[in-house]
Amino acid sequence: MSDLVEYETMSYSVADHIAHIRLTRPEGANAVSVQFAKDLRACTLAAHYDDDVRVLLFTAEGRVFCAGGDLVEFNEAGDALPTVASDMLTDFHGALYRMHRMTKPTIAAIGGAAGGAGLSFACVFDLVVAAENAKFTMAYTNAGVTPDGTSTYFLARHVGLRRALDLTLTNRVLTADEAEAWGLVNRVVPKGEADAAALEMATKLAGASSFAVGNAKRLIYEGFDSSLEESGEREMHMITTSMGMADGKEGINAFVEKRAPEFNAGS
Repeated sequence: MSDLVEYETMSYSVADHIAHIRLTRPEGANAVSVQFAKDLRACTLAAHYDDDVRVLLFTAEGRVFCAGGDLVEFNEAGDALPTVASDMLTDFHGALYRMHRMTKPTIAAIGGAAGGAGLSFACVFDLVVAAENAKFTMAYTNAGVTPDGTSTYFLARHVGLRRALDLTLTNRVLTADEAEAWGLVNRVVPKGEADAAALEMATKLAGASSFAVGNAKRLIYEGFDSSLEESGEREMHMITTSMGMADGKEGINAFVEKRAPEFNAGS
Protein backbone atom coordinates (compact mmCIF):
# COMPACT_ATOMS: atom_id res chain seq x y z
CA MET A 1 0.00 0.00 0.00
CA SER A 2 1.37 3.43 -0.96
CA ASP A 3 1.22 6.56 1.17
CA LEU A 4 -1.70 8.89 0.56
CA VAL A 5 -0.69 11.82 -1.63
CA GLU A 6 -2.83 14.90 -1.08
CA TYR A 7 -3.20 17.21 -4.06
CA GLU A 8 -5.19 20.44 -3.84
CA THR A 9 -8.32 18.97 -5.46
CA MET A 10 -7.90 15.21 -5.11
CA SER A 11 -5.97 12.49 -3.30
CA TYR A 12 -4.04 9.51 -4.62
CA SER A 13 -3.06 6.18 -3.07
CA VAL A 14 -2.47 2.59 -4.15
CA ALA A 15 -3.68 -0.51 -2.33
CA ASP A 16 -4.17 -4.07 -3.56
CA HIS A 17 -3.15 -3.10 -7.09
CA ILE A 18 -5.84 -0.39 -7.26
CA ALA A 19 -5.01 3.30 -7.66
CA HIS A 20 -7.60 5.18 -5.61
CA ILE A 21 -8.16 8.72 -6.89
CA ARG A 22 -10.64 10.67 -4.80
CA LEU A 23 -11.97 14.13 -5.68
CA THR A 24 -11.66 16.16 -2.47
CA ARG A 25 -13.11 19.61 -3.11
CA PRO A 26 -16.78 19.14 -2.24
CA GLU A 27 -17.11 22.80 -1.20
CA GLY A 28 -16.41 23.65 -4.84
CA ALA A 29 -18.58 20.80 -6.16
CA ASN A 30 -15.40 19.06 -7.36
CA ALA A 31 -15.50 21.36 -10.37
CA VAL A 32 -12.88 21.23 -13.11
CA SER A 33 -10.47 24.10 -12.51
CA VAL A 34 -6.92 24.85 -13.60
CA GLN A 35 -5.63 23.06 -10.49
CA PHE A 36 -8.05 20.14 -10.91
CA ALA A 37 -6.70 19.55 -14.42
CA LYS A 38 -3.08 19.64 -13.21
CA ASP A 39 -3.86 17.27 -10.33
CA LEU A 40 -5.74 14.85 -12.58
CA ARG A 41 -2.87 14.71 -15.03
CA ALA A 42 -0.42 14.04 -12.20
CA CYS A 43 -2.58 11.22 -10.82
CA THR A 44 -3.08 9.53 -14.18
CA LEU A 45 0.64 9.73 -14.91
CA ALA A 46 1.45 8.18 -11.53
CA ALA A 47 -1.00 5.31 -12.11
CA HIS A 48 0.13 4.75 -15.67
CA TYR A 49 3.80 4.32 -14.76
CA ASP A 50 3.28 2.32 -11.55
CA ASP A 51 3.63 -1.36 -12.43
CA ASP A 52 1.83 -2.28 -9.21
CA VAL A 53 -1.35 -0.57 -10.43
CA ARG A 54 -3.77 -2.71 -12.43
CA VAL A 55 -6.98 -0.66 -12.06
CA LEU A 56 -7.83 3.02 -11.49
CA LEU A 57 -10.80 3.77 -9.22
CA PHE A 58 -12.26 7.29 -8.98
CA THR A 59 -14.57 8.40 -6.17
CA ALA A 60 -15.63 11.80 -4.86
CA GLU A 61 -16.39 13.52 -1.57
CA GLY A 62 -19.70 15.28 -1.15
CA ARG A 63 -23.04 15.16 -2.91
CA VAL A 64 -21.65 16.13 -6.32
CA PHE A 65 -19.26 13.91 -8.27
CA CYS A 66 -18.23 16.79 -10.52
CA ALA A 67 -20.32 19.86 -11.34
CA GLY A 68 -18.45 20.72 -14.53
CA GLY A 69 -16.13 23.60 -15.18
CA ASP A 70 -15.36 26.03 -12.36
CA LEU A 71 -17.42 28.96 -13.62
CA VAL A 72 -16.39 31.15 -10.68
CA GLU A 73 -12.75 30.76 -11.65
CA PHE A 74 -13.61 31.30 -15.30
CA ASN A 75 -15.50 34.49 -14.51
CA GLU A 76 -12.58 35.84 -12.49
CA ALA A 77 -10.22 35.28 -15.41
CA GLY A 78 -11.90 38.07 -17.35
CA ASP A 79 -10.46 38.72 -20.79
CA ALA A 80 -7.72 36.16 -20.16
CA LEU A 81 -10.28 33.34 -20.01
CA PRO A 82 -9.57 31.85 -23.48
CA THR A 83 -5.88 31.50 -22.60
CA VAL A 84 -6.63 30.16 -19.12
CA ALA A 85 -9.12 27.65 -20.53
CA SER A 86 -6.69 26.53 -23.23
CA ASP A 87 -3.97 25.83 -20.67
CA MET A 88 -6.45 24.02 -18.43
CA LEU A 89 -7.77 21.84 -21.25
CA THR A 90 -4.25 20.88 -22.28
CA ASP A 91 -3.89 19.20 -18.88
CA PHE A 92 -7.49 17.99 -18.59
CA HIS A 93 -7.67 16.48 -22.06
CA GLY A 94 -4.15 15.10 -21.72
CA ALA A 95 -5.26 13.18 -18.62
CA LEU A 96 -8.38 11.91 -20.37
CA TYR A 97 -6.41 10.78 -23.43
CA ARG A 98 -4.09 8.82 -21.14
CA MET A 99 -6.97 7.22 -19.23
CA HIS A 100 -8.49 6.05 -22.48
CA ARG A 101 -5.27 4.81 -24.08
CA MET A 102 -3.82 2.97 -21.08
CA THR A 103 -4.61 -0.72 -20.86
CA LYS A 104 -5.45 -0.43 -17.15
CA PRO A 105 -9.25 -0.27 -16.67
CA THR A 106 -10.72 2.91 -15.21
CA ILE A 107 -13.81 2.85 -12.97
CA ALA A 108 -15.88 5.70 -11.55
CA ALA A 109 -18.24 5.66 -8.58
CA ILE A 110 -20.76 8.44 -9.08
CA GLY A 111 -22.75 9.06 -5.94
CA GLY A 112 -24.30 12.38 -6.94
CA ALA A 113 -24.56 14.83 -9.82
CA ALA A 114 -22.31 14.89 -12.87
CA GLY A 115 -22.87 17.91 -15.06
CA GLY A 116 -21.06 19.69 -17.88
CA ALA A 117 -17.41 18.68 -17.80
CA GLY A 118 -18.38 16.28 -15.01
CA LEU A 119 -20.54 14.34 -17.46
CA SER A 120 -17.80 14.55 -20.07
CA PHE A 121 -15.41 13.17 -17.45
CA ALA A 122 -17.83 10.32 -16.67
CA CYS A 123 -17.95 9.37 -20.35
CA VAL A 124 -14.22 8.61 -20.43
CA PHE A 125 -14.28 5.83 -17.82
CA ASP A 126 -14.40 2.24 -18.98
CA LEU A 127 -16.95 1.34 -16.30
CA VAL A 128 -19.30 3.54 -14.26
CA VAL A 129 -21.25 2.67 -11.10
CA ALA A 130 -23.92 5.22 -10.17
CA ALA A 131 -26.02 5.63 -7.06
CA GLU A 132 -29.77 5.72 -7.64
CA ASN A 133 -29.87 9.42 -6.73
CA ALA A 134 -27.26 10.43 -9.33
CA LYS A 135 -28.17 12.93 -12.06
CA PHE A 136 -26.52 13.58 -15.40
CA THR A 137 -26.71 16.64 -17.66
CA MET A 138 -24.51 18.28 -20.29
CA ALA A 139 -25.43 21.89 -19.37
CA TYR A 140 -22.80 23.54 -21.60
CA THR A 141 -25.13 25.54 -23.82
CA ASN A 142 -26.97 26.82 -20.74
CA ALA A 143 -23.75 28.71 -20.01
CA GLY A 144 -23.40 29.82 -23.63
CA VAL A 145 -20.46 27.55 -24.42
CA THR A 146 -19.81 24.38 -26.40
CA PRO A 147 -18.80 20.95 -25.02
CA ASP A 148 -15.30 19.92 -24.00
CA GLY A 149 -13.81 17.06 -21.99
CA THR A 150 -13.84 14.79 -25.09
CA SER A 151 -17.62 14.35 -24.79
CA THR A 152 -18.07 14.88 -28.54
CA TYR A 153 -16.02 11.71 -29.03
CA PHE A 154 -17.42 9.51 -26.26
CA LEU A 155 -21.02 10.56 -25.66
CA ALA A 156 -22.52 9.39 -28.97
CA ARG A 157 -20.50 6.18 -28.75
CA HIS A 158 -22.20 5.42 -25.45
CA VAL A 159 -25.77 6.57 -26.10
CA GLY A 160 -26.14 7.01 -29.88
CA LEU A 161 -26.13 10.11 -32.07
CA ARG A 162 -29.70 11.35 -31.55
CA ARG A 163 -29.54 10.91 -27.80
CA ALA A 164 -26.18 12.69 -27.71
CA LEU A 165 -27.73 15.59 -29.61
CA ASP A 166 -30.70 15.62 -27.25
CA LEU A 167 -28.46 15.74 -24.18
CA THR A 168 -26.17 18.37 -25.67
CA LEU A 169 -28.68 20.72 -27.27
CA THR A 170 -31.57 20.56 -24.77
CA ASN A 171 -29.54 19.91 -21.60
CA ARG A 172 -31.95 17.18 -20.60
CA VAL A 173 -31.32 15.78 -17.12
CA LEU A 174 -31.07 12.00 -16.85
CA THR A 175 -31.76 10.01 -13.71
CA ALA A 176 -29.43 7.16 -12.84
CA ASP A 177 -31.92 4.61 -14.14
CA GLU A 178 -32.28 6.51 -17.42
CA ALA A 179 -28.51 6.78 -17.72
CA GLU A 180 -28.23 3.01 -17.29
CA ALA A 181 -30.96 2.38 -19.87
CA TRP A 182 -29.21 4.69 -22.32
CA GLY A 183 -25.83 3.00 -21.83
CA LEU A 184 -24.17 5.90 -20.03
CA VAL A 185 -23.55 3.91 -16.84
CA ASN A 186 -23.02 0.20 -16.19
CA ARG A 187 -24.63 -0.31 -12.79
CA VAL A 188 -27.10 1.51 -10.56
CA VAL A 189 -26.93 0.81 -6.83
CA PRO A 190 -28.75 2.17 -3.76
CA LYS A 191 -27.88 5.64 -2.49
CA GLY A 192 -24.60 5.67 -0.59
CA GLU A 193 -23.35 2.38 -2.04
CA ALA A 194 -21.63 3.50 -5.24
CA ASP A 195 -18.13 3.64 -3.75
CA ALA A 196 -18.37 0.15 -2.25
CA ALA A 197 -19.85 -1.35 -5.42
CA ALA A 198 -17.16 0.25 -7.59
CA LEU A 199 -14.44 -0.97 -5.23
CA GLU A 200 -15.83 -4.50 -5.46
CA MET A 201 -15.66 -4.25 -9.25
CA ALA A 202 -12.13 -2.86 -9.15
CA THR A 203 -10.99 -5.60 -6.76
CA LYS A 204 -12.32 -8.27 -9.11
CA LEU A 205 -10.49 -6.76 -12.08
CA ALA A 206 -7.30 -6.31 -10.05
CA GLY A 207 -7.32 -10.04 -9.32
CA ALA A 208 -7.73 -11.03 -12.95
CA SER A 209 -5.04 -11.41 -15.59
CA SER A 210 -3.82 -7.89 -16.20
CA PHE A 211 -2.66 -8.79 -19.72
CA ALA A 212 -6.02 -10.26 -20.66
CA VAL A 213 -8.11 -7.49 -19.10
CA GLY A 214 -5.94 -4.67 -20.41
CA ASN A 215 -5.74 -5.95 -23.94
CA ALA A 216 -9.42 -6.86 -24.00
CA LYS A 217 -10.09 -3.18 -23.26
CA ARG A 218 -7.78 -2.18 -26.08
CA LEU A 219 -9.37 -4.62 -28.55
CA ILE A 220 -12.88 -3.34 -27.81
CA TYR A 221 -11.97 0.30 -28.37
CA GLU A 222 -9.86 -0.34 -31.45
CA GLY A 223 -12.49 -2.68 -32.88
CA PHE A 224 -15.15 0.01 -32.63
CA ASP A 225 -13.36 2.14 -35.22
CA SER A 226 -11.99 -0.69 -37.39
CA SER A 227 -13.12 -2.92 -40.20
CA LEU A 228 -14.22 -6.50 -39.56
CA GLU A 229 -10.98 -7.87 -40.98
CA GLU A 230 -8.77 -5.51 -38.96
CA SER A 231 -10.59 -6.44 -35.78
CA GLY A 232 -10.36 -10.14 -36.51
CA GLU A 233 -6.64 -9.99 -37.22
CA ARG A 234 -5.96 -8.12 -33.99
CA GLU A 235 -8.05 -10.64 -32.05
CA MET A 236 -6.15 -13.56 -33.57
CA HIS A 237 -2.80 -12.02 -32.72
CA MET A 238 -3.77 -11.12 -29.16
CA ILE A 239 -5.48 -14.37 -28.15
CA THR A 240 -2.67 -16.53 -29.51
CA THR A 241 -0.18 -14.33 -27.66
CA SER A 242 -2.13 -14.65 -24.40
CA MET A 243 -2.41 -18.42 -24.81
CA GLY A 244 1.38 -18.65 -24.76
CA MET A 245 1.72 -16.63 -21.56
CA ALA A 246 1.66 -17.88 -17.97
CA ASP A 247 -1.78 -16.46 -17.21
CA GLY A 248 -3.29 -17.92 -20.35
CA LYS A 249 -1.93 -21.36 -19.57
CA GLU A 250 -3.06 -21.08 -15.95
CA GLY A 251 -6.56 -19.89 -16.90
CA ILE A 252 -7.13 -22.75 -19.34
CA ASN A 253 -5.70 -25.30 -16.94
CA ALA A 254 -7.83 -24.00 -14.05
CA PHE A 255 -10.98 -24.21 -16.18
CA VAL A 256 -10.25 -27.82 -17.12
CA GLU A 257 -9.48 -28.69 -13.49
CA LYS A 258 -12.61 -26.84 -12.29
CA ARG A 259 -10.76 -24.56 -9.86
CA ALA A 260 -10.17 -20.84 -9.48
CA PRO A 261 -7.18 -19.59 -11.48
CA GLU A 262 -4.18 -17.98 -9.78
CA PHE A 263 -2.99 -15.20 -12.05
CA ASN A 264 0.33 -13.37 -11.82
CA ALA A 265 0.70 -9.60 -12.10
CA GLY A 266 1.51 -8.42 -15.59
CA SER A 267 1.42 -11.83 -17.30
